[in-house]
Amino acid sequence: MNAAPRIQTTAGRLAALGFADGARAERLLDELGPEAVGDFALLDDLVRAADPDLALTTLSRVVERDPSVLGAFRADPDLRRRLLGVFGLSAALGEHVVRHPECLASTRWTRWPATGELREEMLLAVGADPDDAEPVAAGVTGGGPAAEPGPAMDALRVAYRGRLLHLATRDVTGECTLAEVAAALADLASAALEAALAVARAEVADAGDVRLAVIGMGKCGARELNYISDVDVVFVAEPKEGVDETKALQTATRLAQGMMRACSASTPEGALWEVDANLRPEGKMGPLVRSMESHLAYYRRWAKTWEFQALLKARPVAGDLELGQQYVAAVNELVWQAAARPKFVEDVQSMRRRVEAHVPAGEADRQIKLGPGGLRDIEFAVQLLQLVHGRSDPLLRRRATLSALAALSRGGYVGRDDAKSLAEAYTFLRQVEHMLQLHRLRRTHVVPSDTADLRRLGRGLGMTTDPVGEFTTTWRRHALEVRRLHEKLFYRPLLQAVARLPETEARLSTAAATARLEALGYADPGGALRHIAALTSGVSRRAAIQRTLLPVMLGWFADAPDPDAGLLGFRQVSDKLGTTPWYLRLLRDETAVAERLAHLLGTSRYVTGLLLHAPEAVAMLGSPAELAVRPAATLAAEAAAAVGRHAESAETAVAAVRALRRRELLRTACADLSGLIDIEEVGQALSSLNDVTIQAALDTAINKVTLERRATFPTRIAVIAMGRLGGLESSYASDADVMFVHAPLPGVAERDATDAAHAVAEETRRLLALPAPDPPLQIDASLRPEGRQGPLVRTIASYRAYYDRWASHWEAQALLRARFCAGDAELGHEFVALVEPLRYPAEGISADAVREIRKLKARMEAERLPRGADPALHTKLGRGGLSDVEWVAQLIQLRHAGAVPALRTTRTLDALRAAAGEGLLDPADEAVLAEAWLFASRIRDALMLVRGRAADSIPIPVKERVLLARALGYPPEGTEDFIEDYRRATRRARTVVERVFYED
Repeated sequence: MNAAPRIQTTAGRLAALGFADGARAERLLDELGPEAVGDFALLDDLVRAADPDLALTTLSRVVERDPSVLGAFRADPDLRRRLLGVFGLSAALGEHVVRHPECLASTRWTRWPATGELREEMLLAVGADPDDAEPVAAGVTGGGPAAEPGPAMDALRVAYRGRLLHLATRDVTGECTLAEVAAALADLASAALEAALAVARAEVADAGDVRLAVIGMGKCGARELNYISDVDVVFVAEPKEGVDETKALQTATRLAQGMMRACSASTPEGALWEVDANLRPEGKMGPLVRSMESHLAYYRRWAKTWEFQALLKARPVAGDLELGQQYVAAVNELVWQAAARPKFVEDVQSMRRRVEAHVPAGEADRQIKLGPGGLRDIEFAVQLLQLVHGRSDPLLRRRATLSALAALSRGGYVGRDDAKSLAEAYTFLRQVEHMLQLHRLRRTHVVPSDTADLRRLGRGLGMTTDPVGEFTTTWRRHALEVRRLHEKLFYRPLLQAVARLPETEARLSTAAATARLEALGYADPGGALRHIAALTSGVSRRAAIQRTLLPVMLGWFADAPDPDAGLLGFRQVSDKLGTTPWYLRLLRDETAVAERLAHLLGTSRYVTGLLLHAPEAVAMLGSPAELAVRPAATLAAEAAAAVGRHAESAETAVAAVRALRRRELLRTACADLSGLIDIEEVGQALSSLNDVTIQAALDTAINKVTLERRATFPTRIAVIAMGRLGGLESSYASDADVMFVHAPLPGVAERDATDAAHAVAEETRRLLALPAPDPPLQIDASLRPEGRQGPLVRTIASYRAYYDRWASHWEAQALLRARFCAGDAELGHEFVALVEPLRYPAEGISADAVREIRKLKARMEAERLPRGADPALHTKLGRGGLSDVEWVAQLIQLRHAGAVPALRTTRTLDALRAAAGEGLLDPADEAVLAEAWLFASRIRDALMLVRGRAADSIPIPVKERVLLARALGYPPEGTEDFIEDYRRATRRARTVVERVFYED
């Protein structure tokens, strides 16, 4: 080129052209010489680079090492364009060129070598004969972990990076697609593994005694490798004829170790990458190399679903390829039957959680692989769909993600538009991943936050106007779209399977839809498809919104303990509210409401039942504030207003109050299952709600009896809460244990007053037990003096006379829970004051009384446990259960509350805490007892919530145990952990009970 007049390459102009440091760029160009300064084409290619400053810096270093490079660039513009493109992206490959300028010759080639040619090149680099059946590297001595890396390893690294540079030049100039680049990287890695195995053969004396196949897994096996990635492999070996199998496997293990070391060892030329064999049977705990028979035996008996998912990618890449092909053919027969294996559904759910849980803390929003909307979301979805449907459709049996996604789309397993969007996002994210790794040739998946790095990424993707802004926007858009599609991908085609579509549109067959629903946890896929069809059929606006909602909600139901019950409940609620304008709009526009509704319907039959009788209560799911427990005073005012509105009809008045109670039961249950309140708060809320309900029913009964008598009501009446209601520990299934007390008004005959009080008590019980859509509140007065044989209502004087003369120790114990809950407050507090000396004796109870209470407890343990019940799993009467803990607290109260006011409480845990605080109970023992009581209480409530009916024992059927464990927050595979946790908690509690309760 003729010398051109010097252009005005001022710092300002260079900065305007795209250099971050214009002054430094001007200095480097000056150092390249006058020809470079005047070379407009060179400057144009530098400016086009992703990072012009990095490209110029690398060029300066290369020219310093080999001045002829500038002449080569002028003679070959394509070479200049390719190399400057790489220099602007990869500081690491630039460094390689500085160290080995001779490698520039390889970048002149436009054709990428075939697989066999790559293998030959890498083998020649280590001095091995490519024509040998088992090539052996030359010039390698010794071996073993402590061996020094030799020249063969250096040569392998130089040859490998030379080809990597060649591929990068084709990549950055757009001469090959992402799929072609990824496949070329996998082929190059396979060739390097073959050469590394040749190095290992040179180190192992008896290498010829064994056939060793290297099976590529993960991205290497799928031919979709990154620039820098661990290369996942599995080793399979067979002895040659006449060789002992044990000896052959030992030899194969040394070969495998040598091969891995040849790749990962650090030499003056660095390392290639780690070879990761952890996908082998038993992972790190299993042998590095197994025979074919050993592999198959493991996969047939022990393998989990994720291991078959990994085998989707298996491909022979090095060593004995014939043996490798036999291995892949054998395991493929197992892979495509994985969806029919037991616990496939549980494994899938566990895998989905593990994908999301593996994001390192602080990286989630910048992770393009593991973060939400990242590569793993796409890969997981595609692989799972392959496992489910590849069993019956061989066309889905593809290793690479993009080709598998295309096959899923062609078969109707994924919608065409969804597949297109996912493919675009996957391609973009993989391109970003490649550029991230090219920069330093380091394994990373985290998008940097530094502006200069983001600028390089944006420019590398062709974004020149606003590289940082355009890149960030595009990345976030793809991630959001992937996350959105990932949540719907499994479910949207299910809607198409039951819809009327044009014949040109591929759809899931009924069999494929059934298989998918089964794989996702639906026990009755036929019923689920009928529900889907019923919800989405037609051209109404309602059906259109359901078609938008269901793909996401089906996923949420699948994540719930009982997907079938969730979908059925949703259909039932939708049928009741479908014509209500706000219902579907609320679910569509408020994602949190829809997700919470799906979780509740798929977890709790109790909640579903309440919702079906008050579907409008769905509106309260909108926010945690809506689910907050309402103050008792507010509820009492609302109940009183309801009673006042329906004064003419006692039944109508109490029906309104019971509807209020139903709504608040639903609110409490939803808050409970959503983790917004703990079990103590649940007990408090339910007890307060029962108080309000009893008060309203009592007021209604008094009003009715007064009208019937046509006279002023002749007595004051109060309701005393007992048992769990008195302790503010009511459960969803609790009856209301109470006693009725009255005091005749002055001048009224006691008989007349008692008749009126009895009528009110009976009417209160009747009203609250009437058949109705709402849960009844059974009033149980059997703890009254003389039990069921005694009068339902007594005067305060009668109670005083009875307790003074006849009270037993068990009655004093029962009165520890007594508190006023409804009626005349003055009378209620008078009653509580009356029983104070009985339940809190000043000197404590006598030794004889203690012995009597212990005998009574022992007899209850022997006689009251239901026939056939497992004492270890009965939450109320079982060992270490509720009764055990409560009797410990009550015995301490009977013995010491007279002298220790802090013990004067109706609540079990408060009594235990006070006992520990006053030195009457070891704090460690208090913690053990409290843990068991809380656990048992949670289980009793969960049993009611899950089954919709009361129970005290942990169920025996496995499915019911799974549902119960899930409702308590355990993962699908955590049922045995749940049982063991409960056994451990109650076993420890029972040890404390036997020491504290039964021993002095």
